[in-house]
Amino acid sequence: MPAERPRKVVRSSVERAVEGFDLSRLGGIMLPTEGRQRVVMRELSIETLPDEPQGPTPAQVTIEPASPQTTTASAPEAPAPIDLVAQPVPPVTAAVAPPVVATPAASHAVVTAPAAASALAPVADADAPLQLAEAPVRFRETRHEVDRKRMREQGLIVPEGTVTGLMEEFRIVKRQLLLQAMELRRAGAGPAAQRVLICSPLPGEGKTYCATNLALAIAAEKESEVVLVDADFAKPSILSTLGLPGGPGLMDALTDPAIDVADCVVGTDIPGLWVLPAGNATNSDTEYLASSRTRAVIDRLTVGAPHRIVIFDSPPALAASPAAELAKYVGQAVVVARADRTGQSALEDAIALLSSCPNIQLLLNAVRFSPSGRRFGSYYGYRG
Repeated sequence: MPAERPRKVVRSSVERAVEGFDLSRLGGIMLPTEGRQRVVMRELSIETLPDEPQGPTPAQVTIEPASPQTTTASAPEAPAPIDLVAQPVPPVTAAVAPPVVATPAASHAVVTAPAAASALAPVADADAPLQLAEAPVRFRETRHEVDRKRMREQGLIVPEGTVTGLMEEFRIVKRQLLLQAMELRRAGAGPAAQRVLICSPLPGEGKTYCATNLALAIAAEKESEVVLVDADFAKPSILSTLGLPGGPGLMDALTDPAIDVADCVVGTDIPGLWVLPAGNATNSDTEYLASSRTRAVIDRLTVGAPHRIVIFDSPPALAASPAAELAKYVGQAVVVARADRTGQSALEDAIALLSSCPNIQLLLNAVRFSPSGRRFGSYYGYRG
């Protein structure tokens, strides 16, 4: 029989660009090849959906976890698969956008422990327990039921469901974000260490889907809780995605000093998961975000709660201006980009707009090429 001809793998422009451009300013994986170094991706095959809740289509997500440790990799003798090793890189700066983004930023300008976790109130009795200077902000006790059926239809993680490949992928993604938050606290970044911005260059790249799944994954932590903030004021979708009732939200707290943002937070029947609606949109959303009141409002979400993570689902960076303003208040930003759609220039422009955040990482969506062929989650279905 004639020998079978090898298949030609067609990769997207973003994936091909990874091999030809220096992405070291955003961090990445360095692979020595023929006397020179090039940046390549290490992907996790996450099954994801588009950004819009309606009409889900399965795809894949890729994330390059940032590593605080540095090691070296030896050059391969043959073009066989090689284990990739993360190399340290300087933090993203506001000066110039990188040429292409295919890997997350390894953060060096990172964060610290919140002041509320370290400031201790004086005690009258030496035997009395130490108390935090600031009492934790309490949200409303009312819990609303999340629509599990709707979650399954949209391909979201279902907390009571079995372990799936999707769940395993987002477990790995959330672990990297939590480790970065810990490093940021140690570095002295304050409350910003507990805040993560999920963004995308353009609409329809899966940012809301990824933000919701990350929040669900973090809520499963035994010693953490999460507040999922719908910061897409023009087109909010978090409440409809989870089947929660509407009400005042972040923008209402920014526009009216009489409104306490903690009273706007909606409780859910998923342990550890809280949702802050977008609120009523205005014609000056960006201007309100740029005001001095914004920091005080956002800080209130984590007062006295060092284990609480706040995730912002922002508008696309190139479609609306609030994303650039929100980047000033977070310790990490995750840019969700589609490998089969997002162009290099769009990615560069988005990262330039978010450059006020010290730690920018890339979550590559709809990646169908996997050199390693890894698939997570199948291990849990093995019973042999």
